Parts: sequence; structure tokens; C-alpha cells
Amino acid sequence: MTGFGRAEGVFEGKKISIDIKSLNSKSFDLNIKVPLRYKEKEFEIRKILNDRIIRGKVDCYINLENLEETNDVKINRSLIDSYMNELRNIASDGPDFEYLKMAVRLPDAISSRPDELTEGEWEALAKIVHASVDRFMEFRKTEGGILHEELERNIQNIDKYLSEVIPFEEERIIAVKERYQKSLKEFENVDETRFYQEMAYFTEKLDIAEEKVRLTQHLKYYKEVMDNEDFNGKKLGFISQEIGREINTLGSKANHAEIQKLVVMMKDDLEKIKEQTLNVL
Repeated sequence: MTGFGRAEGVFEGKKISIDIKSLNSKSFDLNIKVPLRYKEKEFEIRKILNDRIIRGKVDCYINLENLEETNDVKINRSLIDSYMNELRNIASDGPDFEYLKMAVRLPDAISSRPDELTEGEWEALAKIVHASVDRFMEFRKTEGGILHEELERNIQNIDKYLSEVIPFEEERIIAVKERYQKSLKEFENVDETRFYQEMAYFTEKLDIAEEKVRLTQHLKYYKEVMDNEDFNGKKLGFISQEIGREINTLGSKANHAEIQKLVVMMKDDLEKIKEQTLNVL
């Protein structure tokens, strides 16, 4: 969900520039900075960003620059004259300049002419907002292509390590049987039937066939969702949790040094998948 987009435009002597950037987040979290002139349209701007960006910790900065000199100050001459006359009546004597300095500080002597936001300016602003989001989405699309390749590579790595477990499966069972048979010879008066029952039970507990099947299915499902579904980030996150559960069970049942090494490598790729999945919408 990381991204960056910038767009700018000019409307009636005003330069509008908009920057949008985002980081990973489970939801849509927007921090927006809007000039006072456009505060009344903040809700509409937020809706545009929310509808199109969907997820991410988003920062949006809208800057406004006047390219032309404007005089928005209004001097109320008649009111100032009235203030000065009243001041003269109160004071016995004094220069008019002193009265003027006092008069201009009194209420409504000087005010700014409000320049209302027109529909045309709002349409221009909205167009620039959409343009900045378009560039932001282009950035995301490029990053998404790279991310897709990395995730696919990590999934393939786990699948490859899983296939490398197979040669060690029979080997570890044989090693367990030999170890227990050797132990059997060291004791007298042992119920061999019960002993072999216990050994069969223990061997069954070490069986990883189901974990291999489920892990293979999860890996396949992850790839299918990644390739065929839009806005699949949360779903991929859930599948990666299931992948982790099977890898952990595989590790707890391994009872073999080489299988444990493969499990560690699977976990390393899984951590990369979990981290990268946070960047998927």
C-alpha cells in the first residue's frame, strides 16, 4: 500500500499543488492538510481519497499559492471619518494623524473582502485531486508488480523446501525404530506387544503426511487468490497464518535435523510473505 502521487494546476491566478503518500495500514487512515480557503470541501476531498485509495496510512497535503497580486483589503472611509470626528469631540486638541491611528484600530474600520469559492474553482480542485490519485495508483501498480514477483518466489521456495522433506521422512522413522529396538534389548521382562503398540503410536504421532497435504493446499490457494482476486490483502493475510500453523506443526513433529533446517528456511520465507502481504490491498 505504499505509494506517492503529485499533481498541480492553475485556476484564475491560483496555483494548486497536491501531494499524496501512503504507508501500510490495516485500514484507511487519512491525515489531510487543507488550506483555509478549501476547508468547506474537506469532506468531499476525503471521500474521493477514501473511495479510490481504500487502505493505507495516507498523508495528503494541498498547497495554494497566489500567482497574481490581489488587494482584498477594504477600508471603510465613512466609518473612519465618524470615529475621527468623535475622537476630536472628546479630545480638546490634537493632530488628525493621531486620531487616524486610533480610528483604524477600532472595529470594522479595516476588513478583508471575502472571496467565495466558486463552483468552477471547486471543479478545478477536484480534477487535480483525481489527477494526484491517478499518479498515486500508477506508483502502486508498479510496486504491486514487483511485490507479486517476490511473493510468488517466496511461495515457490516454501513448496521446494517441502518437497525436500520427503527423502528424510522414511529415514527418521527407521532411526526412531532402531533407537527403540536397541533400548528394548537393554531391559528384561518387557512386554513386547505393549512396547510395539507404544512405538506404533509414537510413530503415528510423528507422521507428517496430513501437514504436507494441508501446507501444499494452502500454498496453492494463496497463489490462486493472489493471481485472481482484487483487494485480497486481508484474505492473503489469513492464508499466510494457516501456512504458518502447518509449518510449525511440521517442525514440532520433525524429529530430524535436516527436516528442522528445512522448516527454518520455510519460516524465513513465510516471515517475508507476512511482511509483504501487509503491502497488499
